Amino acid sequence: MTIRPRSVRRGIGFTGLALAGALTLAACGSDDNSSGDDKKSSTKAASAPGAEAPKGDCGTGKLAAAGSSAQKNAMDEWIKAYQAKCSGATIDYASSGSGTGRQSFFDKQVTFAGSDSALKPEEVAKAAAACAPGQAINLPMVTGPIAVAYNVSGVKDLVLDAKTIAGIFSGKITKWDAAEIKALNPNAQLPGTAIQPVHRSEASGTTENFTKYLKAAAGADWTYDSAQDWKAPNGQGAKGSEGVAQIVKSTQGAITYVEQSYAENAGLGMAAINTGASAPVKLTPEAAGKAVEAAKIAGEGNDLKLSVDYATKAEGAYPIILVTYEIVCEKGTAADKLPLMKSFLTYTSSAEGQKVLAGIGYAPLPTTVADKVRAAVAGLS
Repeated sequence: MTIRPRSVRRGIGFTGLALAGALTLAACGSDDNSSGDDKKSSTKAASAPGAEAPKGDCGTGKLAAAGSSAQKNAMDEWIKAYQAKCSGATIDYASSGSGTGRQSFFDKQVTFAGSDSALKPEEVAKAAAACAPGQAINLPMVTGPIAVAYNVSGVKDLVLDAKTIAGIFSGKITKWDAAEIKALNPNAQLPGTAIQPVHRSEASGTTENFTKYLKAAAGADWTYDSAQDWKAPNGQGAKGSEGVAQIVKSTQGAITYVEQSYAENAGLGMAAINTGASAPVKLTPEAAGKAVEAAKIAGEGNDLKLSVDYATKAEGAYPIILVTYEIVCEKGTAADKLPLMKSFLTYTSSAEGQKVLAGIGYAPLPTTVADKVRAAVAGLS
């Protein structure tokens, strides 16, 4: 079954979030969060309600970027706000998937790449060659909570834990009224409907982060390794974040893993996660922020690659998250592209740029991490 992704509407109503503390988001990985159509964001429409116009100098000219579909909704809003003020700038962001975006960066087809995972060791040399004589760095820009999203009539406020999620996606738990699910939801009217797992059909950073969570939190109940191209046994594949959300929306009994903004736009249920804390944790920007606070910077200097604790049991911390990066040349960006890129990324990492995220299904960067990103952007040359 093939579903052609539809444009996702932004504007999800979230309360504002002020995250203070250290961040995480490593990968956010939709390492090939392909949207299906390589959709581009470059409109000059006015910014969305609540989005503040960027402060500071405007860049001019054209800028091409590509990559993660997980950050596409954020890019759409940022581009609209930036171009509304900076009329001499045109920014094209192709939602081609993280892996494709990184390859386009290696091939010097784009000025920066959006990626749901940081550069892998085997990719560092390729990125450095594209930046010669400089090197590439990973700049976390968007925190994307990953929802365990489902479509089961009459079931609300579903609670799942890592062990049960592992059983569902590995094919061991096949009915919605299975004993494992009943034990976590004693008051729910669970039907005997078959569970239909939906996974990403292409290599995906979202898949990588989801399987990292299961590997870390489910222990022996998850026998697979974390991987960008993992496929659920007897599951159904769909391309891109929009693709899996639309499959679940149209399929009774379906379940998937997808960024929160896509789950909300499709009107899907989102499971609360029993992490072992005093109460199951619902997916909110605040809860995602608490998980991000424990993240550590694994890169050196201005390379801000993050390491996330997916098995956290901190009170109120939602553990299934991904951080999406902008991969840029620390030095070596073409002289005619550098001023516009720095100006745009200065806006996206600014307080006003990050404020936009809380209203469209993402979580703003914690202050300590955002400050490091801003300093790294200022040093690009």
